Amino acid sequence: MRLLDSTSWQGRVSSDGWTAAEGGTYPATEPATGSALADVGHATAGQATRAAQRAGEAQRDWAATSAFERAAVLSRAATLFAENADEIAEWIVREAGSTRFKADIEVQAAVAECTEAAALATAPYGQLLHSPMPRISVERHVPAGVVTVIAPFNFPLILAIRSVAPALALGNSVLVKPDPRTAVCGGVVLARIFEEAGVPSGVLHMLPGDADVGGALIDAPQVRVVSFTGSTPAGRAIGARAAETLTRSHLELGGNSALVVLDDVDLEAAASCGAFGNFVHSGQVCMAIGRHLVHESVYDDYVALLGKKADALTVGDGFREDVALGPVIDDKQLRHVTGLVEASVAAGARLVSGGTHEGLFHRPTVLADCTADTPAYREEVFGPVACVRPFSDVDEAAQLAADSEFGLALGILTNDLARATAIADRVPTGLVHINDQTFNDDPNAPFGGVGASGSSRVGGQRANLESFTETQWMTLRATAPQYPF
Repeated sequence: MRLLDSTSWQGRVSSDGWTAAEGGTYPATEPATGSALADVGHATAGQATRAAQRAGEAQRDWAATSAFERAAVLSRAATLFAENADEIAEWIVREAGSTRFKADIEVQAAVAECTEAAALATAPYGQLLHSPMPRISVERHVPAGVVTVIAPFNFPLILAIRSVAPALALGNSVLVKPDPRTAVCGGVVLARIFEEAGVPSGVLHMLPGDADVGGALIDAPQVRVVSFTGSTPAGRAIGARAAETLTRSHLELGGNSALVVLDDVDLEAAASCGAFGNFVHSGQVCMAIGRHLVHESVYDDYVALLGKKADALTVGDGFREDVALGPVIDDKQLRHVTGLVEASVAAGARLVSGGTHEGLFHRPTVLADCTADTPAYREEVFGPVACVRPFSDVDEAAQLAADSEFGLALGILTNDLARATAIADRVPTGLVHINDQTFNDDPNAPFGGVGASGSSRVGGQRANLESFTETQWMTLRATAPQYPF
């Protein structure tokens, strides 16, 4: 039987089994066609609160389970993701408006994240400390408790599993709230995979819903960590709300990343990097290139090449056609993108290519001669829009790259690594890729930004251990001492 063939999950939430959704149901919609794909259960705040209580109860037994048993569960999950890759990818294509290329990246990442988490479960989790007393002194990491994971629509599987897998591996129970627009590929898939992998009942809950549900999953006293990926305004609100209960929050937020193109590059390769890093998944990527900063001596040629690449990209329904870009997720996002393009042209940006759309299918767009006042240059577009601006020297390149409230990713293209590192050292950012574009993600590497792009890191053994555990100091004596009291 296929992973999602059963109708048991339709119109339901996963909380101690598939149970009735108290908020009713709504259709999972295919952005490319507007067609309904399935019925999704909508949780309520009360249902979320009770799920948190149950997760707190189940977490104690899960934490007491052998680390090797938890590792085996994560290994089985990795195998199940691989075995069901085609079915999962099809859902990502249809529900998230993805291409098959992008959907395959997500499934492969899920396999890798679960494999890494399996290793994390049995990795060293503490260290011996010197002590002036006759005792053994230990710093160790213990499970945080209940972890809430709130995931977005754009990469719904990767951006959920990145936190879910390590949190489970380290002995936490998990509450997942997928974006309602991608609740199947970003929520139901996870619940079904871990159900089949052997996660005990009550340890993992999947609750699609609105902001009230998310609020309940932050406010619940059992929740000790919130891992959120999404927009900067939403992240600020979630961080403030979590702080009221002294709940730790890991916030992976927006970006407006720069690609710096110096004067010694292969321009064809540079334009290829620029096009991919900007237009992949129709630009709906937090680390997508938002600003192309190009040395003035190669600026015109780069703009022309980038425009040609944009014109050559096919846009359409990734489920029914072999295309490079799919639709943007919904009408609201389309209005945001088109509004920024129109405002930018009105402000003096030169439209090189694109700028049009049919329904939710927006053409990849190149805007040249941008300035700090160009709306699409200044703001995060989250759409297939490239803004290009010239610079005269390395100092100006570093200044322009750093001139943003965001600090997620930076790409630098040059044959001179000394110049590249000189720029990187002057730009506040969480990720730097020299001689590559900004869209990169490894399961064993820490991921996150600075400034308006968020706080803390998820990914890699050290960052995950710190993110999903509490640090505890423990001492051991052979016998109790006599004190002068």
